[in-house]
Amino acid sequence: MKSDRLLSILLLLQTRGLVPATELAERLEVSVRTIYRDIEALSASGVPVYTERGRHGGVALLPGFRTDVTGLTADEARALFVLAAEGAHAALGLDEALGSALRKVMVALPEPHRPAAELTSRRILVDPVRWMSGPQPAVDVAELHDAVFADRRLRLDYRHSGTDTPRTYTVDPYGLVVKAGVWYLVADRDGLPQLFRADRVRRAGLMADPVVRRPGVELADLWDTLRRQVEERPGRVRLSLRVHRSRLDLFVRLHGGALTGEPQPEGPVDLVGPVGPEAGEVGDGRGEWLRAELAVDSVEWARALLSFGPNVEVISPPEARDVLLRHAVAVVELYGEAGGP
Repeated sequence: MKSDRLLSILLLLQTRGLVPATELAERLEVSVRTIYRDIEALSASGVPVYTERGRHGGVALLPGFRTDVTGLTADEARALFVLAAEGAHAALGLDEALGSALRKVMVALPEPHRPAAELTSRRILVDPVRWMSGPQPAVDVAELHDAVFADRRLRLDYRHSGTDTPRTYTVDPYGLVVKAGVWYLVADRDGLPQLFRADRVRRAGLMADPVVRRPGVELADLWDTLRRQVEERPGRVRLSLRVHRSRLDLFVRLHGGALTGEPQPEGPVDLVGPVGPEAGEVGDGRGEWLRAELAVDSVEWARALLSFGPNVEVISPPEARDVLLRHAVAVVELYGEAGGP
């Protein structure tokens, strides 16, 4: 809307001073001609705006035309500009609102705090997506967002992990949580709290019935309970294995959540034994292999360790070793059929 654009121009000029018309056009995604028309509209409404021609020219406000709102400390001002996850705002359709809000906050800051706040926004970036997590599917959580604020029950067609056919549930939503780039709906189903991944919701529809929430229960409380249930869930199968030190960091990064304890060096370690080819190096007391234990849902999970090749060996249970052998043989047969040596 033009009124929003005029306000954005005014706030940018109050924050930046002299701004080239081309930069205003680029930031507001309009033409330079439109910017000049907007400047004329601001001037006609009584805003003391003017333009300077030339290579270093631009658009500016007369000195003194700005409003300072005091009350924020320097640290508070900087904290406002360390905003997590632009992707979270995009999923909610709030990207433009975020940019507009930050411009308003910048103008409202006391003059001495503005440079630090602007510098913080350029020096600190928060990316919530984990390494090697793969591309996340685009998830439109706007419908779930609306349902949360409508205070009405929600009917979900939801696909559970490992299944193709969605199931239908009636839930009482408490709110939305984004964790490491993944959105979750926190809701009661039959009076019990449950997590629903937004990317597995096939359809969501508001019902006429008002939401039924347990008295005194807040979203943060439910999330804390559900999060601990996931993190502390005991695995039904314990895998005992050996990990080569050269792959320990990657192993912990990928499967640290299933570890039952810190990996330990395997067997006695010589602290001063010769290790170099000419026995000129002194051992550092670190063995090449470490023992670790994982708590997992089933022995079939062991196939996830095949990517480590000979750098991870499952010791027990025997059923897990059979799983690895079966899949390894299948891989060999596949590539053997393709004409490999």
